[in-house]
Amino acid sequence: MNEREIDAASRLEAEVLRHALRIAAEEASIVVVKSAHSAMIVEGADACAGILDATGRLVSLSTATNLMHASSLRCSLPAVLADHPLETMRDGDVFVMNDCFRGGIHANDLLVFRPVFIAGRVRFFTGTLIHVSDLGGSSAGGIVPGATDVFAEGLQLPPVKLYAEGREVADLHNLIALNSRTPDRVMGDLKALVAGAHVAARRLEALAGEYGPAALDRGVANYIAGTERRMRDELGALTPGVYRGEYAIDDDGLDLDRSPVVRVEVTVGGPGAPVRLDFSATDDQARGAINAGFSQALTGATYAVRCYVDPSIPMNEGCYAPIEVVFRKGSLLDPKWPAACGGRVVSVTAVCEAVVDALSQARPDRATAASAVIHPFTLAAATGGNPWLLLSYEYGGLGARASSDGPSATGSFFLGGRNVVPQVEPLEARLPLVFESQSMIPDSGGPGRYRGGLGVETRIRVLKDCEVAIRSERVRFAPRGRDGGRPGRSGEQFAVLPDGGTRPLLPKAANQLMYAGETFVLRTSGGGGLGRPEERDAAQIEADLVEGWVSPEAARRDYGFTGVKASPSAKPSGAAAGREVGR
Repeated sequence: MNEREIDAASRLEAEVLRHALRIAAEEASIVVVKSAHSAMIVEGADACAGILDATGRLVSLSTATNLMHASSLRCSLPAVLADHPLETMRDGDVFVMNDCFRGGIHANDLLVFRPVFIAGRVRFFTGTLIHVSDLGGSSAGGIVPGATDVFAEGLQLPPVKLYAEGREVADLHNLIALNSRTPDRVMGDLKALVAGAHVAARRLEALAGEYGPAALDRGVANYIAGTERRMRDELGALTPGVYRGEYAIDDDGLDLDRSPVVRVEVTVGGPGAPVRLDFSATDDQARGAINAGFSQALTGATYAVRCYVDPSIPMNEGCYAPIEVVFRKGSLLDPKWPAACGGRVVSVTAVCEAVVDALSQARPDRATAASAVIHPFTLAAATGGNPWLLLSYEYGGLGARASSDGPSATGSFFLGGRNVVPQVEPLEARLPLVFESQSMIPDSGGPGRYRGGLGVETRIRVLKDCEVAIRSERVRFAPRGRDGGRPGRSGEQFAVLPDGGTRPLLPKAANQLMYAGETFVLRTSGGGGLGRPEERDAAQIEADLVEGWVSPEAARRDYGFTGVKASPSAKPSGAAAGREVGR
């Protein structure tokens, strides 16, 4: 071979290795989903897996799941290494933790790590993470909006050994099972996490055997370095300057007269310089559960920056290197122990909005209005002879972009989107519930030159008495518009009685009673509009009328539209008409 042929072969080998690392993480997440016992995991595919090196650098992340857990895997491993030094680890050891003050998320999100031994020493770790069905706390399923400390949210686990040299640590297994209302499901989920970590470890061992340990190390280093180069090149396209953004949260569910604000100052230094995100001006930590552990806040900040770069850039340590993030201890984004952190999504999505607000000024061609957020909820009967639990999510509309309408009924930011919404039929087969309908909400998208995405209405009739826990946001403050666009419609939640009457449900509260025959109704918000509504193209308004996304009344009121109306025979199509899914 000549030098040119050798160089081409080397590049091909490096590309094959990079994809092998990505597939190893992807396969691990699929194993977790297929092996889990909880319906939300099996049907919603809410899992994450990653590969890290022995120093804690993120090497590869599963891509079919969500980015919410990237930084938590990366930030939790140093806690494992601090409590269990590398030299004390043995082949077959497996560790578990959930401490949100040391890189974790909240009680129900269990992180599992397995050291991978190559040539007699730990060279890598495989990590898996899911939200298990229940791990104690004052509300089934881990949604405890009224918690004022972590102790009300569930069992707290420092980095502890779950398996020792391949053997189950029985005392810990018994402890975890005893602290769950659904012990069989939780232990099944935990074993699924371990299975995924084992599969990824075997793939790494095979790669080391094929390439050799030294070549594998070089391949990993080059993979991370290549990602960093691409990130720096992309960030260099941002206009240098100092940009500020902020986003206000409805409340923390307890202090209803306080609306905490996330604030960021973004400094863009130009080509080659890191982008600095300083959140020091963010409000102090809340009494309620909306605080975010630092790893989750970091994920939100990193994800928002990624919205302004090439989306094909892989998620590994190279993405973090060109970004400097500053949090203030004692704030919403890095609270002091033992603050409640189970509702961290509320603050993390505000992080995303604040960064998007700032960077929309640096890249107006990628400006985006505010979006709806994830609305987690549980319906559960935790007592009696046959306890049951539904943990689910619903999503709303994304904000309009500088060149297009916002997507409807999809996931906001990095939370996985509708791929983590469980399928209806398996849930109805397992649980005493009937899904009456799921439909998009006409007129919920914020008016603008580009319209915000539509929110979603979900109706679930309960067949047995139960309790509902809800953590909704953007109910008080609707997702705001941008550049003259108007806000989307805010969300709401209530119960429909058998006689057709209604009663309100609190947006951030647990242990709210639902009685057999009542219907739980959740409406998510729509995304904000972008640009002045009167600038919207008439053909787009006509199309919205035909599809049922905008009513004739709203077309006249919001857009001043007096042109052709939808035909009386035209019916809203798809989800706008409401997909009947009940029995």
